[in-house]
Amino acid sequence: MGIEVNYVAVLAAAVASMALGFLWYGPLFGKVWMKLKGYTHEGLKAEQKKMGPLYGLSFMVALITAYVLTHVMALSSNFYGYDPVTGGLTSAFWSWFGFMMPVQITATIFGDKNWKLLGIDSGYQLASVLAMGVVIGYLG
Repeated sequence: MGIEVNYVAVLAAAVASMALGFLWYGPLFGKVWMKLKGYTHEGLKAEQKKMGPLYGLSFMVALITAYVLTHVMALSSNFYGYDPVTGGLTSAFWSWFGFMMPVQITATIFGDKNWKLLGIDSGYQLASVLAMGVVIGYLG
């Protein structure tokens, strides 16, 4: 028996992740993030003109994340008997905690990166997968 994937839910979850990213790195934490990255407002405006393909790639990665999360959620819900939204939230949290966050911390430690920047970036990753889990759970 295979896992049924609701591709509309996967697409909606990726869109939710991107929308959250625009908010996260815009009105919510954009100014602090820019300062920590060393960007000026003018410099970032110039860079944004070249970012179209990068946003496209980011969306493709969000689709992959949503697709894989769908599988993790199905396994979690089948094993623990969670309702879909609870399964989405718990699967998303533990995926972030066990896979995403440790990789980001390691990159910060050995890349001599800023810990505040780690908080913003890793916080986004957590919020993103939680949003995906809710969307997939609700629509799936």
